[in-house]
Amino acid sequence: MADPANFVDIGFEEFRKFASDASMSKYEKIGFPNAYREGREEAIFADITGKLRNLNGTSSKVLDIGPGCSDLPTMLIELCRDRSHELTLIDSQEMLDLLPSGQRIEKLAAMYPQCPEFIEANRGKFDVILCYSVLHYIIVDVSFFRFVDLSLSLLAPGGQLLLGDIPNISKRKRFFASETGIRFHQAFMNTAEKPQVSFNTIEHDQIDDAVVMAIVQRARLQGFDAYVLPQDPSLPMANRREDILITRP
Repeated sequence: MADPANFVDIGFEEFRKFASDASMSKYEKIGFPNAYREGREEAIFADITGKLRNLNGTSSKVLDIGPGCSDLPTMLIELCRDRSHELTLIDSQEMLDLLPSGQRIEKLAAMYPQCPEFIEANRGKFDVILCYSVLHYIIVDVSFFRFVDLSLSLLAPGGQLLLGDIPNISKRKRFFASETGIRFHQAFMNTAEKPQVSFNTIEHDQIDDAVVMAIVQRARLQGFDAYVLPQDPSLPMANRREDILITRP
């Protein structure tokens, strides 16, 4: 079976097929080799909750866009149950069927943000929105700015939106051009060769610094606070991924 991490140009329909593929693990179904997520998701979830501080309260309204079917959404479901949050999960029906159900949990089978009735009914209502390891697939189906604009419209006053685990090709290049990155590459690939890095080139269909900063600026111009945040260094892809936290004052 092909390594899902090597797939390119995959989107909503492809992940629907992954969800129904019994030969794939729960991590492969969301686009990761097992080694990148197995035994690591508790640390990832701790990093998420450290940034989405609104999750630490009670009786909030929470939205998870593209939760997938690994351990992370299950941890979020348990946290929301313990803190009496209302949780909405938006994904394909095939993915949602792999997740637990319960009170105060709404499952919406849709390709976000192509769900206008949901968006219109929930403008300004969510205290927390999480979109983790999804943004780089959005480009396959919808525009970045439409996704961002509609997501911002759902935030309540004081609400937080975390666009997490963004693979920034510019950050990746900076890392692999460094001495630390060279050693990492050589050890991981078991080679004496240095990684090939080319700066000042456009990488089509990739998120780079220009895209990350454009999202931050887009949010700020609409009256939101927005920040680029590093991941905890212990996370499996922290050396080449980062997060965007957007808050509504």
